[in-house]
Amino acid sequence: MISTRQLRYFVEIAESGSFSAAAERLYIAQSALSRQVKELEQQLGTPLFERTARLPRLTAAGAAFLPRARNVLQDLEKAGDLARAVGQGLRGSLRLSHSSTVPLTGLLLQRLSGYLQENPEVCMEIAQLSSEGQLEELAHGRLDIGMLRLPVLRQHEGVCIEPLFDEPLLLAVAGHHALANRKSIGLNELREQPFISLPHHQRGGLSYLSAELCMGAGFFPRPAQVVSRKTTQLQLIQAGFGVALLPQCMQDIAPAALRFIPVNDHGCVSTVAVAYRRDAGALVRQFKDHLGGGA
Repeated sequence: MISTRQLRYFVEIAESGSFSAAAERLYIAQSALSRQVKELEQQLGTPLFERTARLPRLTAAGAAFLPRARNVLQDLEKAGDLARAVGQGLRGSLRLSHSSTVPLTGLLLQRLSGYLQENPEVCMEIAQLSSEGQLEELAHGRLDIGMLRLPVLRQHEGVCIEPLFDEPLLLAVAGHHALANRKSIGLNELREQPFISLPHHQRGGLSYLSAELCMGAGFFPRPAQVVSRKTTQLQLIQAGFGVALLPQCMQDIAPAALRFIPVNDHGCVSTVAVAYRRDAGALVRQFKDHLGGGA
């Protein structure tokens, strides 16, 4: 079988014009170089050089073989560069998903944009999926990175979850709501308000956290006539169906008519987390570390 060493030696002789010059550039003995080329010719069944008293000249077979040999060596070098880049997390494709309450705005958008600018050889496929759905997809290897809100109620073997940053929860109300002009509010003032987002017994996330905070204030949130766990809750609030505790970043995608009121209670914050497989490769870990940088 033809070896890359034989190809490299053959190309070097052809480009340098002599066996001695090629041996010097390759830092090997001329006898070893000649032996490798002779073995290559034997495998091909034809001479590649005309050995003359002066300088070796390519035979017709050698001239035809030279450009292909160069291409093979160049392709091998490119393949090596690609493997190293992928192994170091500098190139590849990432499948990323985020929950509806983790919109790609503000800090996350800045870090995402900065990462892609620094890594032009990385491409990304982004979709929106619930926190539970993200963990399920990660567990089955169909997703690389998930961005969700804590708490999560169900852990999956082999899936890691790391907090990224905290942000305050605000009370979202319609512009015409009786509380719309308040500068701040306490949770205990919301016991009679209808909430458009309620927890599910098998799901965590923002609605679960909201209920926990309300229960800490002495009441369970009263359900509105219409409830939702998705971004449609913004439209439901605007229409006057009820209120919700939403993270500060939701202001970036909310209708202009909505009002967001700071909540006085200590600990009224929500945590954004990143989820990934424990056996994730360098590309995933590099991106995960970039997301967490400076948090």
